[in-house]
Amino acid sequence: MPSDRMNARQIPILLTSSVIAHDPGVSLSRTEERLHYSMQSIEKWLAIAPHAPLVLCDGSNFDFAPHIAGKFPAANIEYLKFENNQALVRSLGRGYGEGEIVRYALAHSQHISEAGCFSKCTSKLWVDNYVDCVRNWNGTQLFKGVFSNVFSMHKPIHFAYLDTRFYIISAEEYCKYYADAHLKIDLENGGNLEEAFLKIFLHEKISNSLLPVAPVIQGVGGGIGFSYNNSLKRRLKEDIRLWLVKRKPEYSSYFVNRGPT
Repeated sequence: MPSDRMNARQIPILLTSSVIAHDPGVSLSRTEERLHYSMQSIEKWLAIAPHAPLVLCDGSNFDFAPHIAGKFPAANIEYLKFENNQALVRSLGRGYGEGEIVRYALAHSQHISEAGCFSKCTSKLWVDNYVDCVRNWNGTQLFKGVFSNVFSMHKPIHFAYLDTRFYIISAEEYCKYYADAHLKIDLENGGNLEEAFLKIFLHEKISNSLLPVAPVIQGVGGGIGFSYNNSLKRRLKEDIRLWLVKRKPEYSSYFVNRGPT
């Protein structure tokens, strides 16, 4: 298990990719656009975390090698590719495909194997305040918890899901808890990967594992097909939302309670 005293800024960053879209439900389906935004994400991550190795794992068997060699020849990027189970991605959605991609990366990435942990981010996205997030690394797992009804005067706050676009986790914790989460998506009731992660999180009574800062996620969502809006107003609202949730006794133990390392 990786020590929480390791240089957190050197945690490998796993970018999960499917340049060729297998899920017919995604809005961003053109291969050229998906490649463009994936390369943009790599460029952003190299600026945000220049000392962290990048692991790019593509589940559509797309070969990034010539594109990376041409644009980022000196970068420390490990790129992996394989073919997702296309039939299951089409029927179960991109959450299933992402689960396969993370499992493949854990089995084949030298960077992740050596570090024993990784930061995961969906390709085409990046986290502007990644350095602030990774300062809270606890050696096990860090997620953004998403809560609804926070500003409601009449409804109780509800723990809705774990944001799986970005998280930081040890390889041991991922294999122990979440490696099969994509197999447990409750499609019949409109469920998704984020809710599957939350069910595991709550069932296992995991604590001290929610980020005390809101990740500022930027880029283009492949599923929704447009850029995330992270205006100053929205960021302030997210900070207030987080502050209100952390004050609730029933939720406070979920948040990491240690100082920056």
